Formats: sequence, C-alpha cells, structure tokens
Amino acid sequence: MSKFNNNKIIPRYSVIAIVMSLIAIAVLGKTVYTMTVGRNYWLEVASLQKKDSVKVKPIRGNILSCDGQLMASSLPEFKVYMDFNTLKTAGNDTAFIDSINYISKGLNNIFPEKTAADFKKHLLEGFHKMSKHWPIWDERIDYNTFKEIQSLPILHLSKYKSGFHWDEFNARRRPFGSLAQRTVGDMFGAKDTARCGLELSYDSILRGTDGIIHRRKVRNKFLNITDTPPIDGADIVTTIDVSMQDLAERALIDELKEINGNVGVAIVMEVATGDVKAIVNMDKCEDGEYREIKNHAVSDLLEPGSVFKTASIMTILDDGLVDTTYTIETGGGVWNMYGRDMKDHNWRRGGYGTLTLPWTLKYSSNVGVSRIIDLHYHKNPEKFVQGIYDLGLASDLHIPIVGYSPAKIRMPHRNSHGQYDNWSATALPWMSIGYETQVPPISTLTFYNAIANNGKMMRPRFVKQIVKDGEVIYDNQPQVIKERIAKESTIKDIKRILTEVVSEGLGKKAGSDKFLVAGKTGTAQMSKGALGYKAGGTSYLLSFAGFFPADNPRYSCIVCIQKTGLPASGGGMSGVVFHHIAEGIMAQNLKLSVTDARDSSSVLIPSAKTGNLLASDYVLNALGFRIANGWGGAYPFGNPIWGTINGKGNMLSLQKGSTSPANIIPDVHGMGARDAVYLMEKRGIKVSLRGRGRVLQQSLAPGDRIKSGMKCTLHLG
Repeated sequence: MSKFNNNKIIPRYSVIAIVMSLIAIAVLGKTVYTMTVGRNYWLEVASLQKKDSVKVKPIRGNILSCDGQLMASSLPEFKVYMDFNTLKTAGNDTAFIDSINYISKGLNNIFPEKTAADFKKHLLEGFHKMSKHWPIWDERIDYNTFKEIQSLPILHLSKYKSGFHWDEFNARRRPFGSLAQRTVGDMFGAKDTARCGLELSYDSILRGTDGIIHRRKVRNKFLNITDTPPIDGADIVTTIDVSMQDLAERALIDELKEINGNVGVAIVMEVATGDVKAIVNMDKCEDGEYREIKNHAVSDLLEPGSVFKTASIMTILDDGLVDTTYTIETGGGVWNMYGRDMKDHNWRRGGYGTLTLPWTLKYSSNVGVSRIIDLHYHKNPEKFVQGIYDLGLASDLHIPIVGYSPAKIRMPHRNSHGQYDNWSATALPWMSIGYETQVPPISTLTFYNAIANNGKMMRPRFVKQIVKDGEVIYDNQPQVIKERIAKESTIKDIKRILTEVVSEGLGKKAGSDKFLVAGKTGTAQMSKGALGYKAGGTSYLLSFAGFFPADNPRYSCIVCIQKTGLPASGGGMSGVVFHHIAEGIMAQNLKLSVTDARDSSSVLIPSAKTGNLLASDYVLNALGFRIANGWGGAYPFGNPIWGTINGKGNMLSLQKGSTSPANIIPDVHGMGARDAVYLMEKRGIKVSLRGRGRVLQQSLAPGDRIKSGMKCTLHLG
C-alpha cells in the first residue's frame, strides 16, 4: 500500500497549478498591457535613463616650431565642485565634518591666497545648503593641482562616496609665452574655439573630429558606450625659429622703448625657401608695455615710403631707359612737381645737387627718384605701374593668416575720351617714392627677398608640414611665385647699389663690421585718411628692408616702426633693430677656429683636480687630449683609482697615489667636491662645503684616526 494519500495530495497540486497558471496569465497580461497601453509611458521612463549621441571632443593638435619645440599645446584644466547631497546619501557627511579642518588646511596649502578659515566657512556654507554643485575653487586649475585636491581626506574617495566631482576643459597653452602670439594664434578658452593666427587658419586640421557615445544608466551609474571614437587633431610644424623669434622680439622692444614708438613690426625670412623664421608685432598698451595685439605684418596697408624707391629704380633699369651712369639734377633739395613741392630730407641744408642714379638710392633722394621716373613715364604711367606689378609687389601672397590684405597699387585707367579718371599729374612722382600705394610689410619683404634670391620670388611659408602620430601626412614644399622678377643684369646692379646704401649711404647703422649687409631705409609720413598727414601731430613710418650677408644672402628682414613726432629716421631707428637682428642670427651660426684665440698667455694643456683618475681620463679623452699612461677613456665607471694628473709640454700623465686606511682621515686637498665628499662620507664623516672649485682646506687633519660622529668642513676655491 502506497504511503501517499492521493485523495489529499492531488487536490493540493491542482490548487498550486491553478495559482501558478493564474500568475502566468497575469504576467502575460501585464506584458501585453505594457507593450500596448503603457508603451509610451515606459519609453518616456527609458529615455530618462540614457543619453544618445553625446559628443566626445578629440585632443587638439600641437603647433610646433621648425625644430619641433612646442609653441602651442592642449593641456587639461579642471573646475572642482562638491555634491553634499551625494556625500550625505553615502553616509560620509559625519566624516566630512570631522575632517573639515584638515581639508581646509590642505586647500590653504594649495591656494595660499585664501586662508584655511575662509575655506572652512565656504565649505560649511555649501554643506548646510546641501548643494549638489558647490565650487571648491572659482578658477580653473591644472592637472597637478587637481591631483593635490583629490588626495585630501574624504575627497580621495570616489565621487559617489565623497561628492567630489569636476568639469574638465581642453585648455591651450604656449610654453614660450607671447612669442609669435598673433601668428601662432589664440583660443577662446571658454568656448574652445580658435580666435586668430594659425590656430584659426588651420582649425579644422588641429581640431580633429568629434566622437559619438551613448550613455546608459545602470544602478545609479552612467556607462559610456562608444559609437564612433574621436579622431585627434594633427600637429602642424611651422617655419618659426624660436631663438630668432626671441632675438627679433627683444631687439624691437628695446628700440621701441628707447624712441617711444607706437607700433613695431619685424619679420625674418629665409632667402632660399621663403620660410618666415620670425615675425613680431608689437603695440604700445595703455600701461606703457608692448604686447602683440594685431598682426600688423600681414594686415597693415600703409604707404611704404622710401623702401619702395628700390622698385622704382629697378623698373626703369629693367625697361632699359637708363643705366647706372645716368645723372639727374636735384637742385637745392626742393623741386616743384606740377604745383606741389617735392623735398629731400636735407632741403634745409641745400640738397644734393647733381646725383648719379645709384646715389639717388644711397641718399634716398625724393627729388632724384621722382624726377627720373616722371621724365621717362609721365606720358605713359601705365608702363611704370605694370613694371611694379611685374616685380611682384602687388602679387596676392595668399598668406594663411586671417586678416591678411594683399598690396593695393593703383593702375592708371583712361576713359572713353582718352583721359585718366583715377590719376593726376602728381600721382606718378609721389607713387615712385612710396606714396599713393598701400603695401603690407610682408609684401615688401617678399620683394626684397626675391632680390636676395637672384630674382626668384618665393611665397612666404608659415607651415612646413602637417604631422599625425609621428608621420608626415602633408609636406608643404616651398612655392615659387615668379621665377624671375627682373633681368639678371638688373638684379646684379640693384644688389650692388643696396650694398652701397649700407656701406656708404643712409643705411650705415644697419650694417655690420663682420659681414656685408644690403638694404634700403624708409621714412614716410603716415596719412590719417580724410584728416591728412599733419592732424594731431605728424606720425611716421620708419622702415629698413634688406638681406644678409649681401655677398651670399641667407636671410632677409624688414623692420617697421610707427612713431609720432621727431626725431624720425628709418636708418637710425629701424636700421638699428635690423643690425641687432642680423648680428644675432649670424652669431648663432658663427664657427671660429680655436687657434684664432691663442696668444702668449693661452693655457694649452688643461689642469685637472686631484681625485678619481678613471673619471679624469674619460673626460680628457672625450675632449681630445692625449694621456701618456691612461686607459683611452674606456672606463668612465668602476672602482675609483685615486691620484693626480701632471702636464708636461703637450702631454698629460697620470700619477697614482696611495689610499689611506678606512679608519684614517683622508687627505682631500686639491680634489673636487664630488671626490672629496665621496672619500669622507665613505668613512662615516659628515661633510659641509664652503665655496666652489677644488679643496683648499679641510677642518679635520689628514692622518688622524676617525671617531664616531665626526664632521668635516671643506673650504673650496
């Protein structure tokens, strides 16, 4: 007989089966209800638990100098906050109050400008308000400071336990400060958008491509799921040479301060490639300091003045209308040109009289140059202006910097009646000496660079390469604008004349006694538009444009200074800056033979300190000195061998010495600090040093027994 009573068990199972079936039907019904009637509601709830298409910003590319030094780079910055509500929910509010004195003291150590008491008061205010986003510090901080704050008590816990959280920003930093600031460019920090310079021109390349993620909330945490990874920006390698940039900036600022200038520009270009090695733009600010505010070098459309005379003389030489033996009468320095007086700078001293064509440039004679041009082109000014165009002065250089303006040089135009509708009788004479035109400094320099490059005009280059992950993805080769701006004979003649302008003419202060310099001075009154040239005091544009060394040009340079009032001299002011820049650049590349520095007092054999012979042997061999009984510099490291070095004639020899026992004070006279300290402290003697050089005195007598706790003072000299 079965021990189970079916009459009792079966009804129970039936009840359980019916209940479970009803539950299953209810679950199924609820599911159907959720999928139909409640669908919209639950979709709304789900949308609150996820975030779709969240952008992830890439790392912005770096801007590098020509030799790979960082000129602009992206670094993380943070703003830090406390969520006191999360802190309380996690149960750490009591611990926070207990630790608030330590936290406040730690914050005071990080930010000394605010006291620990102020930090404590500030944090307690946020705690009592149960703020979810209470700022710990109002300003952005760098990564190292952020890690210091994160190491404080309570704050070192996860943000879900401590409430400590932060916003991260992609900040732009320039390791060299303001060097080439307007050319490298700036960023609007808060918006993370480019503002000017190469940062703006190459923004799409530097910026990279945003990534896309979506975020799901799982158990109170958002998980990031990457849909499209961000693509970091590429680096751009500029042509800027940091040392030349620094040299040009210092030379220009020193002169601006000396003469109380308003604006200063200096550009250095490599002749063969057109690479811009330095570009400086300085404005005088209200506090009297000079800063880079605007890129005057590429955007200032000003009448260039006498530096334009070079182009005028080249045009007439190239047209074959005159040669370098041509003479012109300048009278007493004042010549009436169609009702207006043309004056030379020395007209009060009687002028220059009769000048040959080269001397009109050497003395920068307004009368001489304007009369030569007017006599040969007055009836056909179009031919002269076309000659200027052919020299490339009006070429659009396509400079990759926002704000660049190409030169504006007016072409004469005749109407249907054969009369000029944009020209006057005085236009040609004044255009020939640098008025009635608007040329930015970069265009003037490009023209002079072409002269230095034997007539080949190169496009100014600011960016050499675009690099991504160490690989060059774009190589920006030097570009030729014009293969030849003038005849070979014209280039040869003008290079000789420009060299004489510096050696014999008004450009002497730009020259150097170490190498030849060629160039042209310029002093022009600046127009104030409808107000004319004299309103509010006369302002001057002082310029010097040229190249060096003149016999084998490597670099061209232009310096432009704007100042109000006299004295004003392109050669005496801008020329001085040019001189300092040229000599500084050439000094960086100057290599002299050591034999040039030898005289009767020269010491040809070095003296070496007493001490470790292995180290001395290694150094002397590396410097090229022969050791008669050495090891050939083969053992820079190893157990020391103590002794002295003797010199006789042109030969050095090593003399091994005896080593004192470990319990005897050693004799360290004549040794360097490193060896002396080593020998003393190896024997347990504490050492203090006084002075520099080799040991002259030791406070403990050599040969005495060493006692515990001994201290020795070494006097070096």
